[in-house]
Amino acid sequence: MRNFALIGAAGYIAPRHMQAIKATGNSLLCAMDPSDSVGVIDSYFPDSSFFTEFERFDRHIDKLQRGPEAGRIDFVSICSPNYLHDAHMRFALRNNANAICEKPLVLNPWNIDGLLEMEEMTGHKVNTILQLRVHPEIVALRERVAKEAASGRKHEVDLTYITSRGRWYLHSWKGDEKKSGGIATNIGVHFFDMLHFIFGALQENKVHLNDDTRAGGYLEYERARVRWFLSVEASDVPEPQRSAGQRTFRSITVDGEEIEFSGGFTDLHTVSYEKILAGEGFGLEANRCAIATVAQIRSAAPAPLTGDYHPFVARTAG
Repeated sequence: MRNFALIGAAGYIAPRHMQAIKATGNSLLCAMDPSDSVGVIDSYFPDSSFFTEFERFDRHIDKLQRGPEAGRIDFVSICSPNYLHDAHMRFALRNNANAICEKPLVLNPWNIDGLLEMEEMTGHKVNTILQLRVHPEIVALRERVAKEAASGRKHEVDLTYITSRGRWYLHSWKGDEKKSGGIATNIGVHFFDMLHFIFGALQENKVHLNDDTRAGGYLEYERARVRWFLSVEASDVPEPQRSAGQRTFRSITVDGEEIEFSGGFTDLHTVSYEKILAGEGFGLEANRCAIATVAQIRSAAPAPLTGDYHPFVARTAG
C-alpha cells in the first residue's frame, strides 16, 4: 500500500483522484485546500488529515517524511489551479515524494526543463494524467492510424468540444489567462495531447479565434490535418442537442467518420493510477508537445480565416 497526499481537495477533479487512490488499494493520509468545502473526503478517506493553510500542510508533510517509513508520503496528487502545478510538483519532489499532476502539467514548455532537473536532483518522478491515452477507443484509433502510416496519407480531422460554463467561469481563476492559460489550455490540452498521440509530431499551428470563451484553429501533424474548436458558451451547443437541454457537445471525426469516445471517462483516472503505480505512467517529456501547442496558441495573433477551419469557428467568428 502506498501513502498519498492531495493538494486541491475542493476542486472539481479531486474526487476522481480520491476514487483512484481508493480503488488501487492505497491510502490518503492528508489533503489541503484553501477552501473547506471538502466533505467529499468522507466518502473515501474520512480519517485523512486536512489543512486549509499550505504552511501547516507543509509542516505536516515534513513531519511525516522524517518519521517511520510506513507513515511517509509516497505520492502527492495535485489538483490545484493550473498556475500552481509547477510549484506543487517541486514541493512534492523536494519532500522525497513522486508527483501525480492533473492537466495541464505546466503552462509553458520551459517549465518542463526545470522539473526534469528537479527529478534528476531528487531521484523522484513526475507523472501526469493523460487519460485519453488510455481510453480504449483512442488506443484503437492510434493503432489503426499507425497501420496506415506507410502510405503517407494525411487524415482529415474535425474536433469540437463545447462544455458550457456559467457566468462564474470568467470570475474564477479559470477566466484569468495568467492563471489558467486560457481556454485552449484549460479545456483543450488533453485533446491536443490526444491528437499528438494518435497522429505524430506537430508540423503547423494556426490560430483563427482565441478569446475568453472560445478558441479555434488549424493543426497539422505528421498524419493528419485538424480543424478544431473549443467553447464554454452554451449557445454554441448545436441543435437539436441544445433544445434538449444538453450543455456539452464533444465530437471528433476522422475522414468523416465519427469516433465515439464519450463513455468511460470517470474510470480513466483509476486506469491512469494503475499504470503510474506499475511504473508505466506518462512523465514530463510525454507532455511537451501538448504544452508547447497551447503555449503557442496563447501567444499567437489570430490568422485570417481560410478553408482550414472548423465550421463552428466560421459561425462564431462571424
